[in-house]
Amino acid sequence: MSLRVDGLSVAFDGVSVLDGVDLEVAEGEVLVLLGPSGCGKSTLLRAIAGLERPSAGRILWDDKDLTEVATHGRGFGLMFQDHALFPHRDVAGNVEFGLRVAGMPADQRSHRVARALEMVGMEGFGGRRIDTLSGGEAQRVALARSVAAGPRLLMLDEPFGSLDRVLRERLTEDLGVLLRRLGQAVVHVTHDHDEAFALADRIAVLGDGRILRIGNPAEVWADPGTVHAAECLGHENLVVLDGSGCCPLGRLGDGPGTVLVRGDRLVIGAPADGQPAAAQVSAGRSVGPVSGLVVRTSIRGGRTVVVLDVGGLCLRASSDGSTSVGDRVGVSVADGGVVPLSG
Repeated sequence: MSLRVDGLSVAFDGVSVLDGVDLEVAEGEVLVLLGPSGCGKSTLLRAIAGLERPSAGRILWDDKDLTEVATHGRGFGLMFQDHALFPHRDVAGNVEFGLRVAGMPADQRSHRVARALEMVGMEGFGGRRIDTLSGGEAQRVALARSVAAGPRLLMLDEPFGSLDRVLRERLTEDLGVLLRRLGQAVVHVTHDHDEAFALADRIAVLGDGRILRIGNPAEVWADPGTVHAAECLGHENLVVLDGSGCCPLGRLGDGPGTVLVRGDRLVIGAPADGQPAAAQVSAGRSVGPVSGLVVRTSIRGGRTVVVLDVGGLCLRASSDGSTSVGDRVGVSVADGGVVPLSG
């Protein structure tokens, strides 16, 4: 069974927010919608849930058209960023709320609540008051409430957006384990590319109400397709070429435009004869490593990242940690390191 979105468009007061979106999510797949605020990703989630009415297009589950079906009849679960827990109910009361409204017998509710709390690592928290929970614990309770009803599609709208970086990273790892254990279709919305890569089976990058790139994490990282998608995915070396396709690294294209120079394909080596970058370029083509200056180093995720000045061009690359600020190094690009971008 799967979700299919065909040509979905949504407009508010005549202003288009989504424009002809096509999307599929298979059973057991985690699809992450990635993009900046205002790109339409939350609107897409709300339209799938039935909370926004599309101006065009269809929403189908297992080939059954749900476009006109009310939210409660779709069998989908939606978790919001603010988690919207009831302060006057304890943890168990929050998790069982939807089950009670649906008329599920008390003994079944009790079993479902216990199972859901166990799945999110909150065993024994059923009697706790909501105002005694940490931010991370509250997020787990909200997630337990979403999965308790056994939705056929689980939708998560920026669930960690209000949390600090350290807690968000820890909960993202926990969530990845949980989603694989659930084995159901999931649509997860985020603006954080690290979160997207940690969770996704596939990533769909949104921009201006459209899906600009979709594929598995390795595919979209290697070939983002557009400048906007490359920025959303966390790429930093976006290089503008002149009319002949040149930049201080050499000739990287056939004409003007923007290319991605992948930081994981930049090779740092011995100085290129101590010459400035321009002297290493002949007829617009690199004839060997060009000369770069290390202007900054930092540690990201346990790896060393260096910032290089190559003839006035700022580039970031991974390093083995043997370089220091002020070092003159040779910089070259390995095969597959230059990716043309549109837009």
